[in-house]
Amino acid sequence: MPQTFALTAAQKALQINLDENIYGSFAEIGAGQETVRHFFRAGGASGTIAKAMSAYDKAFSDAIYGVETDGRYVTLSRLQKMLRHEYALMEARLNNEDLPNRKFFAYANTVATINFTKRFKGHGWMGIRFQSEAGGAPNDVWFHIRMREEEARLQQETIGDMGVNLIFGAFFKNQDVNELLISLFDNIHKDKMEIDMIHVDGPTFKDVDNRLLSLQLLKHGMTDAVIFGPDGTNILPASLLYKKNILALRGSFRPVTKVNLDMLQKGYEQFTAEKRVDKDRLVVLFEITLHNLKADGAINEQDFLDRAEVLCSLGHTVLISNYQEYYKLVEYFSRYTKSRMGLIMGLTNLKEIFNDKYYQGLSGGTLQAMGVLFSNDLKMYTYPSQPDPNGPVQQIKDLDIHPRLKPLLDYLLNNRRVVDIQDFDREVLQIFSPKVLGMIKDGKAGWEDFLPPYVDVIIKEKELFGYRSSTS
Repeated sequence: MPQTFALTAAQKALQINLDENIYGSFAEIGAGQETVRHFFRAGGASGTIAKAMSAYDKAFSDAIYGVETDGRYVTLSRLQKMLRHEYALMEARLNNEDLPNRKFFAYANTVATINFTKRFKGHGWMGIRFQSEAGGAPNDVWFHIRMREEEARLQQETIGDMGVNLIFGAFFKNQDVNELLISLFDNIHKDKMEIDMIHVDGPTFKDVDNRLLSLQLLKHGMTDAVIFGPDGTNILPASLLYKKNILALRGSFRPVTKVNLDMLQKGYEQFTAEKRVDKDRLVVLFEITLHNLKADGAINEQDFLDRAEVLCSLGHTVLISNYQEYYKLVEYFSRYTKSRMGLIMGLTNLKEIFNDKYYQGLSGGTLQAMGVLFSNDLKMYTYPSQPDPNGPVQQIKDLDIHPRLKPLLDYLLNNRRVVDIQDFDREVLQIFSPKVLGMIKDGKAGWEDFLPPYVDVIIKEKELFGYRSSTS
């Protein structure tokens, strides 16, 4: 198969400029007018650009777009105000009597690049409001970016390239949102930029589930973690986790069972009893790893949506991550908070944490991973196991790990950094998600008894996890 190459930003800008049916405005604040510069340089810009501006001064920006209540300018709120304002001006000031096929757009970004000390790498918001057909209702695409380059000039150039990719994708790739998403990184290496949250809406995207779009960010290596709330809306990690206490429960949740909720409830009770935990600033996350989603060899999008549907319906916030190792998950959380964090896990997972095979790529091996884990204010809550229904319940003291790591575990136990979950429900220890899933798929009776209230209703009403009613 012949290799295909993406158009450069200059080529894309020229193609748009030569299309008399695409016409819009550019508003870029914070990092300069990096995107519109491509269109001016390409030639023929008068056929595309209605207006280009940069309200760099805060007073000017407030006068045009309104005052932000939090006093911040690199926010989604500011981006949305910019898009609404600029698009409304296009509609109010221009008509399509001479060019009835013309489609309007408003492109905007608000960005803070790397600071002088290089401790703050930079981030921003980028978006477009556009018509996919002349006279039609507008569509929106907007997303959050985190910069990784070490020079402001390089970051600005990358922002400009991605802005062109967004505008080009909005008009020429809008029928396949996944293709549009991939095209955002045309000629941009993923080491330069991260997209950790994205949202699309409008008539062109009426059938798009934004949770699936988040999954695609992970699948294509554009980020390592995404979060969405109970309403299914994608959430910016920084806005949710900043300076918060975080409690996370990892699992397959295929489906969520009584044992999962008992783990969460009992772990939550112990975590919130800690003096360093503020209930009013606590975020609870159900975490699923990308590795878990690939358990059957490839990501099954419907299976992912089934899990998400149940968790969201129960009012939970879901984190999908590419962090198979727990130390990487904690490292991710520590980007946003120094407050106490908690991890809830089963005894088997705790044993895996002490398995050397996960740390062969680290020069310090297991000790380095443990250093990352517990140099943060972290506490692990371990749920017991009962491998034999007629045998004893096993807890941390029964954990079988390599003798040379036993002193490390003892140290963590003595300092209460790793603790057993107390007051657990012995009646649920023999509930296992794979067994329940098999019963659902095979149409066997009684699987409802293993699930929390209302979960069976959701599964039956929406026919999740392969369930088929007798009338289907």
